Parts: sequence; structure tokens; C-alpha cells
Amino acid sequence: MRRRIYLNMKELGQALGLLLERYRPGDLVGQEEVPSRQAAGRVTSAPVFARISAPGFHSAAMDGFAVVAEETFPARDDAPVSLEIGRQAVAINTGFPMPEGKDAVVMIEHCLVDDGNRNILLRTPVFPWQNVRKVGEDIIATELVFPTNHFVAPYDIGALIASGNVRVKVWKRPVVRIIPTGSEIVELEETDEKGLPAGKIPESNSAVLSALAESCGAVAVVEPIVDDIPSEIEKAVSSACESDANVILVNAGSSAGSADYTVSAVERLGEVLVHGITIMPGKPTIIGIVAGKPVIGIPGYPVSAIIAFEQIVAPLIARLQGRDGFRHPEALAILSKSLPSKPGIEEFRRVIAGRVGNRIVASPIKKGAGSITTITRANAILRIPLESEGIREGQEVEIELIRPWQSLEKTLICIGSHDLCLDIVADLLKRTSPAVEMASTHVGSLGGINAVASGLCHLAGTHLLDTGDGSYNVSYVKRYVKRPAVVVNLVYRQQGLMVSKGNPKSVQGIGDLGREDVTFVNRQLGSGTRVLLDFELSRIGLDGGRIRGYENEEYTHMAVAVSVLCGKADAGLGILSAARALGLDFIPVVEERYDLLIPEDFLGQPTLSMLLDCIRSREFSERVRSLGGYDMKDTGKIMFRHGG
Repeated sequence: MRRRIYLNMKELGQALGLLLERYRPGDLVGQEEVPSRQAAGRVTSAPVFARISAPGFHSAAMDGFAVVAEETFPARDDAPVSLEIGRQAVAINTGFPMPEGKDAVVMIEHCLVDDGNRNILLRTPVFPWQNVRKVGEDIIATELVFPTNHFVAPYDIGALIASGNVRVKVWKRPVVRIIPTGSEIVELEETDEKGLPAGKIPESNSAVLSALAESCGAVAVVEPIVDDIPSEIEKAVSSACESDANVILVNAGSSAGSADYTVSAVERLGEVLVHGITIMPGKPTIIGIVAGKPVIGIPGYPVSAIIAFEQIVAPLIARLQGRDGFRHPEALAILSKSLPSKPGIEEFRRVIAGRVGNRIVASPIKKGAGSITTITRANAILRIPLESEGIREGQEVEIELIRPWQSLEKTLICIGSHDLCLDIVADLLKRTSPAVEMASTHVGSLGGINAVASGLCHLAGTHLLDTGDGSYNVSYVKRYVKRPAVVVNLVYRQQGLMVSKGNPKSVQGIGDLGREDVTFVNRQLGSGTRVLLDFELSRIGLDGGRIRGYENEEYTHMAVAVSVLCGKADAGLGILSAARALGLDFIPVVEERYDLLIPEDFLGQPTLSMLLDCIRSREFSERVRSLGGYDMKDTGKIMFRHGG
């Protein structure tokens, strides 16, 4: 099949506007009556009027004595009024009906009982209806309790019942049918003990889309997987449109590739309104109409699918229930790293945000529409406008929070060098009370030190070798950081060459990287591993330009290990624990010191105290030792205090 170009590409606002113009509340879903006790989370489809008043009788608002207010008017400190209990003053509890003829309640603590409990003495008067809830004080019969299109919150149920409404009319929940497509996907539950068949991946998008739809108040139905066969996709879409579905989502097959058949199916069955939206991720989204129902082609990459759902499908589901589209809360933040962007595309960049000092800092997560972890790790989204060419480091930006606001206050921002031990620290912090999130962004040791210097993080991981005296980190801190800070040791670790199992190229050391038959994968400039490599190359007189792959850079030890595992490279410099994690062989080169750089004024913060407690704990020590390649003789020890 020929490859298609994107048809009818629209900006996000235009695409959503086209879709919402077609539908109004109730156009597709209709209404139903439900018991008021079960109405939470629903939206009223008609006005709700009170059938009874609340309260339905005059009642006491306080414990005390019901009295005639006028009889208390003469009461003074020096001339108390005496009222006979049972006749002039009737004992009453909160919520009880007022006795006939009584129009006020004297609070029990304002009464002095005397004369053998036959009278009460009052030193202050009460006015008419004081401490009394009158008929209809809260709700008056026939008044409007809730208008049409009111979202029923849990506490609204009390008003429905108090006003005498046993049942309430609401919009039906929209039914969203999700059709997963792709010859390469399988249901994970259907795999056997041998795992996934070769060339297959587990189908997960429908589960995510289903949960998203239900969180918007819809009923989600996931159809069986449909192979990449045009007639089968067309049949599945047609069948869904003939069902009870109000919205149909076709997942994958929406792009412009030769095996992307969704747009053709929608064209043959109905009308394509939009094929392609100027957003990233989510560009291949399709919006169509078949048999009067909206059919949305959702991109196959996980993050693209989520963004497309939230930007297109969620507002539609809200509209079908008479609601406004949901918006994430927003906050202003300082960007910790420059982000270039292509004009003409609105980018949704995932970021990790946290409060650093008196401002919020947002650290971008590496791109990857196919990497679900780029959004599971994020707590906010940064939208880069389509006319922008990017955003500079240090610029104030508006972010949308996809986690509770409180997460910003309990998030530690760690920028710098990568190490597997940071994952253990993050896990231990999540188990503290209150839980603390530690978000790591890997930009290399020097990038981390500069981030501390600029006030863009709480701490930085660093292992920079001073080639002059063989020390670690201290000389760089003195050179670049102009604020008081401490260098705390995390671990000592083995750095060496990671090679494929069995070492098929017989790599013995750094010198072998100059061989014609060896391909290398490097770390980025500014990383401690890159500094170490260049130092070792200079010691043996080997120029980096002679190394095949010297210019190929990765940002983490695990990324280097993956490059070796998949055959992209024969060797890469990294840590022993990364090699062990992926079953690679390891040729030791040096033991290095890996430290945490922390601004001194942050040390007194509870979150940083928890972090230091975690790395000094027995559990941290045991878990790190199980990884292999680490020495913990100085873990948690302050190695250097920098005066700024």
C-alpha cells in the first residue's frame, strides 16, 4: 500500500473546535434517572428542585433550654431572670423540634440551675430565634437545588436527599469503545511461560485509554485486537459504530505509513475531519465521523496516545456530559535546561518540577513518544507554543501539573551524573513518612555542578576526576560554585569497559579502543566518565579521533550498556553494576569516588535530612552491595565543606 501524506492537518484548537461543533450535551448519550445515593460523579441533565424544606420544622441549634425570648429581656448580671423549668424553660437537645410557643434557645452553658432543679437563672437575654434553625433555613421547598449540567460531588448527595430527591436525572455515561490494532501486539495475559513470541509486544495502550476514559466519567469497552488488515479494521470500526458506543477510539494505524489503515477506513465509512494535528507527541491523530458518531484515530506510541486522549477525547467526553473540559492546575517555574523546538509544532514536553528555595524549577525529561516512562516519571507538562523556536535555560515558564500540587513541595531535584544507586535512594525516600519524591535528570557531573551553582536543583551527583592530582570533585566545586555547599560521599564504584558476553572482540583495556574492528559508545561532554576516558587516553597517547564511535554519545550508564547489548557498539565505558544488570562482561579500569553536592542552606530541610538518613541506613547499604562493584567505606560522610 502506498504511503500517505497527512490530510487536513489542523492546529490543536482548530481540530478540537471542529469536533465539538458537531455535538452538544445529550446529542449522543441521552439521560437516565439514578438513585441520589449513587449520583456522585454524574452530571445533572435537568434542573433539580427541592421537594421538601430543610429543615422541615423549627429546631434547636444548640443544647440548652427553649424559652420565649421576650421573657429573658430583663436579664442582667446584677438582676438575673428566673424561669421555671418545664413551663417557661424546656430542656432541649440540638436538632430537636422547638416546643410550641418557644422562639429561642438558651445555651446550656449560659444557664444556672437553682432551687432544686426547678428554675434556671439567666444573666443575659436572648433575642427571638437565637440558636434556632427555622423551617427552610437551608433549603426551601420548590427552590432550585442544582441546575442542569451540575457535576454531582460527594457532598452534593446530602443536598439531594435533604431536599427530598430520592432520584435524580443525569446524563448517561458515554460509552467509549476502544479498538486496538496492530499485527505486532498481543494480549499479555495470553502469553505462556515462554514469554512473548518473537517480534511481538504486549498491548498496553487500551488499558491506559480505558482508565483515562473512566476517569472522565465514561464507560470503557475494549475490543479484541485487530490485525493490520484494512478490511478487518474497517469491519471493526463499522461494528463499533453500530453498537451502543458514543465514541470510538482506534488505537494505532493513524500515521502516514504504508501500514497505517485507520484513515482509509474512516474515509470509506464516513468523513475525515482532521488527519494530523500540529502537536508533538500526538501529531498523527485522526478525527472522523462515521454513522453520526465520532471516530478518533489515536497514535500508537504510548505518550502520543495519552496526549491525544487528553487534548481531544477528554474534552469530547466532558461535552457529552454537559461539562467543561478538565484543565490541569498551572504553576510558574524556572526551566533548568534549554529546550529547542521546531516552529509550527506545539510541543508537550514532560518535566519534573520541584520547589528549590523560593522558586519552582522544572527539569525536562528526555523525549520519546514511545517511552511510557517519560510521562510516568513526570509530574508536570510544559507546552511550547507552535510559533516558538524553543525556551532558554533560566526562563520562567508556565507548567501544567499532572500530579497533586503538594508533590512539588516534596520533590527533590537531583541533576548531574547517573548512578544506579540513585534509584535505590529514590525508592527508600518514597517509603518515608511523609513520602519524598526524588527526580533525577542526567546531564553529566559538570552539568550537575553548574545546576547547583545556578540554584536549579537540591543536589547533584558528580564523579569528576582532577587529572592533576587524582582527586575527585573538590577542585571543580571550588572553581564553579560560588555558594556554601558540602560534598557528601555516596559510594566508590568500579568503572571499566562493558563488552558483550564472552568478550567476542577480546577487548583487554583502553588501548584496544583504537582497533579498527572495535566500535565504541561514548558518554557526553561534561560527564565524569568522559573526563576519565579522555584522561586514560592521554596517558597512553591514544587520540579520540582514532576510535570508531568516539562521537556517539549516551547520557547514562544503562544507555551505554544497552548499546553494547544490542550490538550497536562493541565496548563502552561504564560502571560494573550496569554491566551486571544486562549480563555484560566487564574489564575494570579504575575505582572512582561518586559524591553528592548539596547547597549548605538545604541541609536543614526535612527532605534533605531524610535523604541523608536513607543513604546512611543499613537497608541502603545492603541493597547497594547486592548490585556489585561498589565500596561504601565513606557513604554518608561529608568529604568537603565549600565556603562559597
